[in-house]
Amino acid sequence: MIGEQNLKENWEKVVELISEKFGDGERLDLDAIIYLIGVQELGIGAKKFKKDEKLNLMHIAICRLLEPYGYYEFDFFDDDGWPHYKTKEQLPTLKPGEQTILMKEAIVQYFAEKELI
Repeated sequence: MIGEQNLKENWEKVVELISEKFGDGERLDLDAIIYLIGVQELGIGAKKFKKDEKLNLMHIAICRLLEPYGYYEFDFFDDDGWPHYKTKEQLPTLKPGEQTILMKEAIVQYFAEKELI
């Protein structure tokens, strides 16, 4: 687990980087960053997504982000190029604040792996 101060600093770097590129002058929140990671993982570029597709993109991102923690494993790409994951281990019951910390930590790790921070 990333140290609390280190997590805060690196989270701010991620938010600044993503907000600068995609925020049109606004600071993006956790959900927006998860959505953008889903778009990145889908890899088909910019397009208008329907509401259900947006939810699927967020699901893709969450699976990809939690894959290093052992909760999900990439399974296959469907005929439309969408990645599918299978559950390896059920997520523990977390309080909302704990969920946020886990997702921020996973996002920081994702951006570090991509050498963006």
